[in-house]
Amino acid sequence: MILLLLLFLATCFLAYSNGANDNFKGVATLFGSHTTNYKTAIWWATVTTFTGSVCSIFLAETLVKNFSGKGLVPDSFAASPDFLLAVAMGAGLTVMLATITGFPISTTHSLTGALVGAGLMAVGTNVNFAVLGKSFFLPLLLSPLIAVTLGSVTYLIFRRLRISLGVTKESCLCIGETEKIVSMPEASSSLSLSATTGVGASLELEENFEQRYTGRVVGINAQKVLDVAHYISAGVVSFARGLNDTPKIMALLLAIKALGIQFGMIAVAIGMAAGGLLNARKVAEKISMKITPLNRGQGFTANLVTGLLVVYASRLGMPVSTTHVSVGSLFGIGFITKKANPRVVREILFSWVLTLPIAALLSGFIYWISRM
Repeated sequence: MILLLLLFLATCFLAYSNGANDNFKGVATLFGSHTTNYKTAIWWATVTTFTGSVCSIFLAETLVKNFSGKGLVPDSFAASPDFLLAVAMGAGLTVMLATITGFPISTTHSLTGALVGAGLMAVGTNVNFAVLGKSFFLPLLLSPLIAVTLGSVTYLIFRRLRISLGVTKESCLCIGETEKIVSMPEASSSLSLSATTGVGASLELEENFEQRYTGRVVGINAQKVLDVAHYISAGVVSFARGLNDTPKIMALLLAIKALGIQFGMIAVAIGMAAGGLLNARKVAEKISMKITPLNRGQGFTANLVTGLLVVYASRLGMPVSTTHVSVGSLFGIGFITKKANPRVVREILFSWVLTLPIAALLSGFIYWISRM
């Protein structure tokens, strides 16, 4: 009984860590493009992620089966609370460590590493590496590459469409506090004019400049159309993340027979929401501001690519990482605009490389301790 309670608490900790590291990723472009502030963005992420988590009860049974460990290790181990406890703690500690240091890593990657580490400690070389490659590694490796490609191509298509519709951009620079728009021709530099007060003016850093769109689409102001679409796309990404991640975490609770899947999903959803609201700021700033500067159109494009890929993968039961897809689509756009920050991208890639072995070592050690 005590072991089952520990398993439940460890899974809730993993859900909290997941929310802290992942919840903001869907709305990062809203914040990074200055479409809205941090508080509004994180609440929008929380509501839409929670909705996706609830819907996963009906739409994502395949992911629950994949991340229960069945097929990867013998069923007798996959259903044992001590094995699942080691996986939950190994993955949760890995994700929380990344959150504290500000790195956007993949909970999916952490869970995969933890399954491998505890599996190797439990059954040695009897781990089914064929299942591991087909169901886990292949989607995790291919998804960021697909996202980079789709992000680049989709951005080029949307840019051409915008120009053909006669929608142009104006660059803006914040000066002061009271908003007063003064348009300037779009320039190669990010200088232009946006706003402000009659009480003094101060030039902001380049990352605070923004671009706005002028013109009309089907008779409606282009900027308003884009902002509405941007909010919807951010909600789709967060919904997709809740849909894809909740079953992976919930799978660890299958050993608690008395706990229904619906109740387990809700518990995971609450943990994810709490983690995002209370502990997401560091990761939010890195993914929003430091991978590449964004305007609102680029943010919308990145979200659209991410949301479609993750929803499609969820329906196929493929455990892709929202982090990998989101960062991949942002980098694809930054590659086209030539504004991606290669140092930050290298740091993030390095954190991804470390995720799996760290999670494996932690879960293997915890499983060994529990067996002792």
